[in-house]
Amino acid sequence: MPVYIDQMNRPVELPSTPKRIISIVPSQTELLFDLGLDAEIIGITKFCIHPAEKIKSKAKIGGTKTLNIKRIKELNPDLIIGNKEENERSQVEELMQSFPVWMSDISDLNGAIDMINKVGELVGKNVEATRLTQSIDSEFNKLNNPPQDIRVAYFIWRKPYIVAGKGTFIDAMLQKCGLENAFETERYPETMADELVKIKPDVILLSSEPYPFKEKHIAEFKAMLPNTRIKLVDGELFSWYGSRLLHAPAYFENLLNEFKSV
Repeated sequence: MPVYIDQMNRPVELPSTPKRIISIVPSQTELLFDLGLDAEIIGITKFCIHPAEKIKSKAKIGGTKTLNIKRIKELNPDLIIGNKEENERSQVEELMQSFPVWMSDISDLNGAIDMINKVGELVGKNVEATRLTQSIDSEFNKLNNPPQDIRVAYFIWRKPYIVAGKGTFIDAMLQKCGLENAFETERYPETMADELVKIKPDVILLSSEPYPFKEKHIAEFKAMLPNTRIKLVDGELFSWYGSRLLHAPAYFENLLNEFKSV
C-alpha cells in the first residue's frame, strides 16, 4: 500500500488514488479544484468560498475549527486534507481513527510550494501541481523587492486586537515584499492601543480576513496613530497558501507602488 508523508512527518496510507476527498481548509480546497478534482471533492467547510461557481454543489461539513464529525463520517471520504494551524487537533485526531488524513504545516513560501507538490502526488495530479508551482515560483521571482525600510503592523482581528507576528505565513509574505514586521513576538499576539502607540509602525494593514476589516475601522486606528498610513488589504493574498499564491506577487507589487508614491 502506498505511503505518503505529510508535512507533520506523519505516514498516510492510501490503497489507491482517492476518489472521495474532503478538504477542511479553504485555501487547499481552492487548490484541489484548480488541480482538476471537481468530481472527487465531496465535502468542504462553510469557509471554503473559492471557486464560487463550483463549491455550491459540495456538502458543507462545518467550520475549520468546528467540524461536523458525524456528517464527515456519513460522507465516508477516502482522504481528508487539513492543516495544523487551521484545524483543531482533537477533531483531526478523531478523524484519523477512521480515515486517511493528510496534514499540511506551512509557515513560508517554500512550505506552500512543498504542500502543493505533495498534494499533487497524493491525488494523482503531479503534472498539474508541478506546472502550478513553477508558475508561482516564476511570479515571485519577478517580485524580488529589496528592503523597503517600512515597519508594518498586520491586523487579523479586532476586540481584542490581534496581529500576525513572526513565524507566520503572513510574516513570510511581508518579507517577500521587503516589509519589516513591527511586532517581534511569535505567532499571533494580542496587542493594546498603548502598545501600538509605543511601537509606532509606519503602516497598519487591516486584513479582510479572518476579521472583515472595513473602511469604517480606519478611523479608530487613525485616532491612535494619526501619522501612520492605514490600508485595507486582501487577506486571502497574504494568508492563502494554495493556488491563490499565483496572484499574490502582482497584488504585492501594486501595494508597494502605492507606498513608494507617498
